Amino acid sequence: MFKHILIPTDGSAVAGKAVKAGIELAKEIGARITVYYGIDPMPAPYYGDGYTIDARVIEDIERSARAGAEKALAKVAKLAAAAGVPCAGVINKPPTPYDGIIAVAKKQKCDVIFMASHGRRGIAGVVLGSVTNKVLSHSKIPVLVYR
Repeated sequence: MFKHILIPTDGSAVAGKAVKAGIELAKEIGARITVYYGIDPMPAPYYGDGYTIDARVIEDIERSARAGAEKALAKVAKLAAAAGVPCAGVINKPPTPYDGIIAVAKKQKCDVIFMASHGRRGIAGVVLGSVTNKVLSHSKIPVLVYR
């Protein structure tokens, strides 16, 4: 059925549960996985009188974000190796998280996206939006949501 599963992660505990379940699914059906971490783009905030954040500060923040992404992917790769599941990792800086997930699934030729839902409801769901909901709405390939 599915031969190549995309598992997006943000390094959170909720995503970690989905990662473990996705690896188990891949093992059971003989699929390989690509794990994806999209780094949020750093906004260029401006304050009164033309003051901006120093470029070195932004570089430090982005370097730290990339290190966190690499650490998260290394953890998944270790879990996948222990389960005997072939695993590749992708890190990028997409315009939005859901755009990144869908673009990587397409580029890597995945046939399903297996992702967590943080389950935000109420005002948090409205304000923060739901990446999972946007992926479900825009993806042309199947999406399995782990809750």
